[in-house]
Order: sequence, then structure tokens, then C-alpha cells
Amino acid sequence: MTPAIEFKSVTKTFSKRDGTVQSVLDDVDFSIPAGKTTVIAGGSGQGKSVTLKLVLGLMQADSGQILIDGKDVTRARGRVLEELRMQFGVLFQGAALFDSLTVFENVALPLRERTRKTEAQIKEMVGYSLEQFELAGHEEKYPAQLSGGMQKRVGLARAMQLEPAIMLFDEPTTGLDPVMTQEIYHLFARTQANFGFTSVIVSHDIPKIFNLADQVIILDNGKMDVFGSPEAIQWSEKPHIQEFVKTTMGDIYQSHLVEK
Repeated sequence: MTPAIEFKSVTKTFSKRDGTVQSVLDDVDFSIPAGKTTVIAGGSGQGKSVTLKLVLGLMQADSGQILIDGKDVTRARGRVLEELRMQFGVLFQGAALFDSLTVFENVALPLRERTRKTEAQIKEMVGYSLEQFELAGHEEKYPAQLSGGMQKRVGLARAMQLEPAIMLFDEPTTGLDPVMTQEIYHLFARTQANFGFTSVIVSHDIPKIFNLADQVIILDNGKMDVFGSPEAIQWSEKPHIQEFVKTTMGDIYQSHLVEK
């Protein structure tokens, strides 16, 4: 099966104020399997969010190929790039809702901008989504009137309107308390199971986020280490991975034992 996303010899650097160059991705190769959940972890400034921006074509790699369902996003421009982006739904750190729009209007926005649906069709589709994400009855509220968890639900409902093949989550539980974080993880798991999309989650919430992972990628100083399961990380002999395990995962970690 063709990977949903594939990086081939991808390099991305940034120039620093002191004139030196920081290598965020250094000739990396990895693939993200279709229909599965991949978690990208690593320290602050290691390039997790940059990786998502490269996938969406919001940044350009210095070299290499980034294939989306076999098509190279690094060479895509104009309409071709827009068509590739249509395969994605994105949930940002703060949900990125429009403050001046109601819940209904926020969720309806992709349908109004990207489709030729009638208002009756949009009303039906949005209403169905609001029920799915337990937001029925909140249609006329504005983001400022919602809790952080509800804002995430609205953001996810909006991202799902065009039935994306791939969902990208950028630090999706930032600012939420532990109870709400767990609820959002449950929501992600149910939504992924129901829709079958490929899920890519960038998160600092280690090891809790690993409970969702089919694959884990750890970024460190421009390099990527790919693991087929969270448990496999513990058996790595690489010093930087051992340090990561020591500081974030504790003793013997088993994802299926983490409370779901």
C-alpha cells in the first residue's frame, strides 16, 4: 500500500541571527502509513511543527521529496497544490476559530468556501456534525462562550467537513487540564475509528499521547527515529533515545495499559 505521506532525503535549515545555520531536518527518510495514527515527538525547537508545514506546502524543503499519496508536494504549485491540500484537515493548538463567527458558521465555513452545496445541504451537514461531536444546542454561541475542550470539538468538526483523507493535529491539547485532555484523546480515537483517516499528531504530552499511536517518530537534532510502537522506543540503544525514555516515559511503559 502506498504511504499516505513519505519523506525522501528531506533537508530543511534556518539561518540564525548569529549567522550560523540550524539544521531542523537533516536528510531524513520516513513514511506515514495510510489509515493509522503516527505521533511525532521531540523537544522544543526540534522541528515538529515545521514538519507539518512542509507537508502542507506552507514551507519549502531545501532538498528532497515529500510525497502525498505518491504526489510530490515540493514541486506542486497553484491548483495542483490546492488539490493536494484538499486531502488534509488540520486542528491547530488553539483550534483557530474565528471569534466573530458562531459555532455553526465556523463549522460551515469549509463547505461555503470549497463546495457548491446549497444552504439547506450545509445546514443538514453541519447539524449532523454538531450532533456527532456533542455540540448540538451550541450552534449560536461564539468561541469566547465555549470551554477550551468545546473549542477543540468545534475545530475538529470544522476540519472534518470536507472528509479529509489525512488529519494533522498540532499540539492539540495545549492549555487543557488533564481531565479535558483525556476526553479529547477519546474523541480523537473515536473519530479516527469512525472515519478511517490517516492521523498525524504532533504533541509534547508524553507518554499519554502514545496510547493513540500505531507509530512514533522522535525528532532530535535534525534526525528522525521511527518506531513501530511506543514500547519499541524503550529498547533502542541510541543514547539520545535512552535519555528521551528516561525523562518522559519512566520505567517500563506499555501503551495498552494507559487509561483509555
